[in-house]
Amino acid sequence: MSAVHPGYAPPSGPDRPPPGWWVRRWLLVGTAAWAVLLAGLAWWSARTDEPTVREQRTIEQAAPVVNAAVGQLVAALDGTAWAMTPSRVERGCRVTPVSTGAELTRGIGVLVAEGGERELLRQVADALPARWRAGVRDAAEGPLLRADAGEFVLVEGESTSPGRVRFAVLTGCRPTDAASGDLLLGNPPEPALRAALQALGRPVPEQVDQIWTSCPGGAKARTERVAAGPEPASLSALAPLAAAGTVVVDTPEVYAYRSGTDLVIADATGDQLHLMLSTGCAD
Repeated sequence: MSAVHPGYAPPSGPDRPPPGWWVRRWLLVGTAAWAVLLAGLAWWSARTDEPTVREQRTIEQAAPVVNAAVGQLVAALDGTAWAMTPSRVERGCRVTPVSTGAELTRGIGVLVAEGGERELLRQVADALPARWRAGVRDAAEGPLLRADAGEFVLVEGESTSPGRVRFAVLTGCRPTDAASGDLLLGNPPEPALRAALQALGRPVPEQVDQIWTSCPGGAKARTERVAAGPEPASLSALAPLAAAGTVVVDTPEVYAYRSGTDLVIADATGDQLHLMLSTGCAD
């Protein structure tokens, strides 16, 4: 029998593993299993979870939400003088510090009696879905409506000048992959728009661009816009066309009326006469 000298551990023998070897072994096995589990969860989350930040959803994916939000606004503006504006895509913003993207904006312009801008914003906020949490607050530049249409899409409304309110639906900066798809090219002008142009002595184009959106009930709302020249115009020439309908706005520079299911707006402010025809969700 070998002697054990004080201060030395007894020999373990050539076939005996060092103390604690099984602890290290299970730690390695557990670490590997945990890494596999995390990888699997990450793969499943990437395929099934909703995006948690705006930068994970592209312009193309956000476009249907934007379109639906514009439709909700159109439905809320029933009875007013409104017209959709063409969508705008601004490129070059920063999605991340190393990648660029684009921001999609769609808008609606509304004419109201001067002094009625805040009341219009309040009425629209009350008519929007409750889940949007729409509200109107007083900002330095005037009353401001803000709402959350979901999936990181923002809705804003503001008074741009006395008697004018603008609503905008914005995506924020996102990866770029496609256009918004709200513009239909090459449509013949509607009869009511043609009649308004003729009454004002302006040429009638063979084709006009049409902006559309989907209404909450599934119908389509649309706006046709025509730039009708810089020459001065007497909008009173439209009064006979409005006689069978309803006059919505009547000022020296703006005249709006309903003709059947169509809303016609003639706007002589600025350096161009603009005519717009819109059909809303309630029509």
